[in-house]
Amino acid sequence: MSVFQNNLLAASAAAAAGGGVGTEGAAFGSGSGGQGRLGTGNTTTVSSPVQFGAENDWVFTTGSKTTFAINSSGELWGSGYAKYGTLGDNTNVDKSSPVQIGSLTDWDKVVQRGALNTVALKTNGTIWGWGNQADGSLGLGNTTRYSSPVQIGSLTDWAEIFTDGQTTLAVKTNGTLWSWGKNNAGQLGNGNTTSRSSPVQVGSLTDWLSVSTNYGGIALKTDGTLWSWGRNTAGKLGHGNTTYLSSPVQVGSLTDWGDGERRYKTIASGAIHVAAIKTDGTLWTWGGNSDGQLGIGNTTNKNSPVQVGSLTDWSRIGCNSSGNIALKTDNTLWAWGSNGQGQLGLGDTTNRSSPTQVGSETDWIFAGGIEFRAIRSS
Repeated sequence: MSVFQNNLLAASAAAAAGGGVGTEGAAFGSGSGGQGRLGTGNTTTVSSPVQFGAENDWVFTTGSKTTFAINSSGELWGSGYAKYGTLGDNTNVDKSSPVQIGSLTDWDKVVQRGALNTVALKTNGTIWGWGNQADGSLGLGNTTRYSSPVQIGSLTDWAEIFTDGQTTLAVKTNGTLWSWGKNNAGQLGNGNTTSRSSPVQVGSLTDWLSVSTNYGGIALKTDGTLWSWGRNTAGKLGHGNTTYLSSPVQVGSLTDWGDGERRYKTIASGAIHVAAIKTDGTLWTWGGNSDGQLGIGNTTNKNSPVQVGSLTDWSRIGCNSSGNIALKTDNTLWAWGSNGQGQLGLGDTTNRSSPTQVGSETDWIFAGGIEFRAIRSS
């Protein structure tokens, strides 16, 4: 089982008198507890959510073998795998309970996948990285391992960042797209297969909005078009074929993808599949479907976008290696795909080929990123 299929983490807040959706909450996880990644003080694997730490002020969470969460004060905390410095607490010792990463209070977003690197964005527009970095995926001009956060360059105009642990993509405030790291399948999008250990601009356009990557890039532009490149196993690039691409190519001709936001994702990439939400609230998937990760009720691969059901109330989407978590506008949370370790949080280990609601709560306000992460607040 891939390390990218291991766990579900969600955040939930205690109900406030009078109700109303909040913006922060307590964190929960399910699936593999290996290396202490669930932050419960042990390494037990569970199929229903258990609380991550004891705090209730998380506003952002992500991760896989290492779990990270940012609280309302801007502090960064994590638990789990630390062998290659992935945790960022200046040790190589796994932690089964959350520990604070440094003492700074200006963290905005963090992305971590598998046992490799971690990258993070601060509120001042700087990018930071740590952990293992084969092929220069931290963008520091080398392949050195770092066990605590190191700033990537000196610029303060970064607006969005995403990594699959080997390749990193980022968008600046001026709408330019940049990439670095591993490039054996053209996943850097710069027209070749040469790996880069420092950021390099992808083309010259200035209308990029949001990015995701997992052995290949998927990106939204400000005009609502969707673009993809890199590895095309099972047709995950959505172009009706399985041809690898080393430069961005538009997926179809539609201009109604996404919702114009960056941080709260409407596009996500698994190992061999992609999921995206349109402006009308419909959900679409394509690529590999061996575990039902396309959510269309079967396990048939699709090399072009297909709609998941007929509903128009999807708002946020996140993918792990072969599964998904999604949020609806009614604040319910849904999951489907691979579930061998209970990572869907549904109380069992049965795969799902159609979206299945996680619990019965209607106060989820965030879902997306890597693995199964969400925030719930009342």
